[in-house]
Amino acid sequence: MEKPIYPSKYMRITQGYNIGSHIDSYAIDEASIDSSISTINAPFTGIIKKIYPQDANEVWLESTEPVEYPDGTIDYMTIMFAHSNDVSDLFVGKRINQNEPFYTEGTKGQTTGNHCHIECGKGKFTGTGWYKNNGGSFSINNKKKPEECLWIDDSITIIDSANINFKKIEKDIEEPLQPDNPEKQEQDIPVDNKKLIFICPKKDLYGIYLEAQDKLYLER
Repeated sequence: MEKPIYPSKYMRITQGYNIGSHIDSYAIDEASIDSSISTINAPFTGIIKKIYPQDANEVWLESTEPVEYPDGTIDYMTIMFAHSNDVSDLFVGKRINQNEPFYTEGTKGQTTGNHCHIECGKGKFTGTGWYKNNGGSFSINNKKKPEECLWIDDSITIIDSANINFKKIEKDIEEPLQPDNPEKQEQDIPVDNKKLIFICPKKDLYGIYLEAQDKLYLER
């Protein structure tokens, strides 16, 4: 099951939610590493459900399967992206794989400076995809805070999080390989059972290929 990952490798949030033009919404503006146009990656494997080119080239991406939210909730997720200058390569029904670059920052619509407007919604795409909020802007249906939906990991460099705390995906620590019979210790093997396999002809550097759990004894 996928964990929705923050869609930019460089997190630089230039406007947080519920302030300025984001009043009564949980929208964030992501501007990546600098003022140039950067790519936006799919936070999960999803299907494009709607494109609205009449405004800011908004695109709604719905997860193909339920995903794991940072609080442990398992449900579908829909995310809306806005302001890309060109969405000509996108179409409704297109499948995008997790972490695949598919959208870009831009200035399409009411904005100054290249960035991507991002809004998260719980569940599948519904209705028109958005509604007019109390701030006079259109917000995604079933809106949720970005930190309640998206994870981060070690691949993401945080430049400015706008004081939003995202939960981190911790790498699993591999358990050390255990012998087939952990109760059998090396000292249980009699010295007399050593088998001569190689006589060193001269002082040099040598290598040997070992299988898992093989033991190597050296006699000088």
